[in-house]
Amino acid sequence: MRTEAQCLAGAPVVPTYLAETYWWAYVHPRAVRLFEREWLVNLILWGNFGRLRDAALDALGKRLEGHTLQIACVYGDLTTRLAARVANGSRLDILDVLPIQLDNLARKLTRATGVRLVHGDSATLPLESASYDRALLFFLLHEQPEDVRRATIAEALRVVKPGGRIVIVDYHRPYRLNPLYWPMVGVLRTLEPYALDLWQHEISEWFPRDAHIVDVKKVTTFGGLYQLVTVTV
Repeated sequence: MRTEAQCLAGAPVVPTYLAETYWWAYVHPRAVRLFEREWLVNLILWGNFGRLRDAALDALGKRLEGHTLQIACVYGDLTTRLAARVANGSRLDILDVLPIQLDNLARKLTRATGVRLVHGDSATLPLESASYDRALLFFLLHEQPEDVRRATIAEALRVVKPGGRIVIVDYHRPYRLNPLYWPMVGVLRTLEPYALDLWQHEISEWFPRDAHIVDVKKVTTFGGLYQLVTVTV
């Protein structure tokens, strides 16, 4: 496995919102040691990690030919399972702005082949346009301020080839009768200050106006709390 820093202007700077808001989850070494436990990730997602992971993988495809991009590292075994679907002679790139996250992922992918780790910012991808067949954003957008979220989506659309797809899994406004509705309001307001944006807007509202979108499909699960959006470009 090979790790690259592909930023023309040098190594990317850790975004302020990430360093200030999510130091406890992704930036500090103790955070990585704490959250790299699949049972804990599953608990945070109310027992839905496996179902959401598998739904995302199936939306990408059983056998991944060509080039696949995962934008941002994920705790748990999502990426190892994704790497197992990469066809011989094809490639999976995983990009993250935090070296500590890439180092943590590298330890989980010691047996993987056809995988490359890329140090870069999701809002300014150091990658060629139309160079990927598919891209995955798994619980990333809710962690970003609106301007960064718009840029991340625009960059994902830029690097995926015509005819390719982008799979997005994230939070969604649950049904009012969902017993987790108000508890999740409290959790997200306390720990995830940008997440409630996804309760108030469709992800498609953040697409660039000039984006060429062929199709958008959305499926919600767990009483509407989670969504899987598949974008065909």
